[in-house]
Amino acid sequence: MNEEATTIQSTEASALASAVRSGDQAAFEELAGLRRRELLVHCYRMLGALSDAEDALQETFLRAWRYRESLREGLPLRPWLYRIATNVCLDTIARDPRRTAMAATEKAGPASEVAWLEPFPDALLEPVSPRQLEPEASLLTRETVEIAFLTAIQQLSPKQRAMLILRDVLGWSAKEAAELLELSVAAANSALQRARSTVRARIPPRRPAWPAGVDAEESERELLRKYVAAAEQSDVSLLVSLIREDAVFRMPPEPSFTGRDRMIRLFLEAGFGTERMGRLRCVTTRANGLPAVAVYARREGEPSWSALAIDLLRIEEGSIAEVVTFAPDVFPAFGLPPDLEDIPVDGGRGGA
Repeated sequence: MNEEATTIQSTEASALASAVRSGDQAAFEELAGLRRRELLVHCYRMLGALSDAEDALQETFLRAWRYRESLREGLPLRPWLYRIATNVCLDTIARDPRRTAMAATEKAGPASEVAWLEPFPDALLEPVSPRQLEPEASLLTRETVEIAFLTAIQQLSPKQRAMLILRDVLGWSAKEAAELLELSVAAANSALQRARSTVRARIPPRRPAWPAGVDAEESERELLRKYVAAAEQSDVSLLVSLIREDAVFRMPPEPSFTGRDRMIRLFLEAGFGTERMGRLRCVTTRANGLPAVAVYARREGEPSWSALAIDLLRIEEGSIAEVVTFAPDVFPAFGLPPDLEDIPVDGGRGGA
């Protein structure tokens, strides 16, 4: 951002902050609208579930309005809101035994499954209008909402998780993060180092999605087309040809496993290609920076196609390296109805 734009934005933010402090409801609603998307992503990183993040966001704005006088003269708007949102998320974690029980150990091994993990539609990551020149644009990067990253940080202690996000994602200083989390700077730095070490140990090395020189967008569309065809035509051979031999299958909260053959065997045991599962229809979308396929099923005699699951596909070297499957209760977040007959032409809120 150039100096002039920075000055204008600073002046506007100062005027908005003054209006909020004075109790101007319209100014507060403008503030909420400007920061809603990035704060939702922040809450999602902290909590790992879109539904919980949406609740935390609403509580953030309630607290912000209730304690608007704490927005001191000269204090920037964004850090003030992030402080509130972070504390809301820490309170949410503290109330949930599942989350408090899942903390980092001194010997970090492979990440376990997170029972509350939910996908995040890419449509919610896209800015309403181009904002590449704004500093918060970098905060919406897909790398920090990838499933592997989210799974790893959900297993950090709450303060380690917050410290990692505040320092490495938001770019806060050690002093700022330490003050928010009520730690000494030394303790804050120690927590950050432990968090980084744990996350590195729990995220495996990755190969590039596509070989150099390949049209990634066109290749991804073709792979998705074949995946959909394999599902809708119950073509096991085609499905096998798309998946790496060492592919990982995940279906939170069930334990993950590695191996294409085992994955295919699981699909067949679930009734793939038989009347027990029914015929399949698919709608493509995107989630957590990955291509995804929403799958509907219809058995003989049923009047419509019912939501079955949504598969997130991670690609390495042109083949599917990981399939992360979520239950159909996440369909509404993507604008996808439970009945295929009601589906919008564009494939829903996250449609591709």
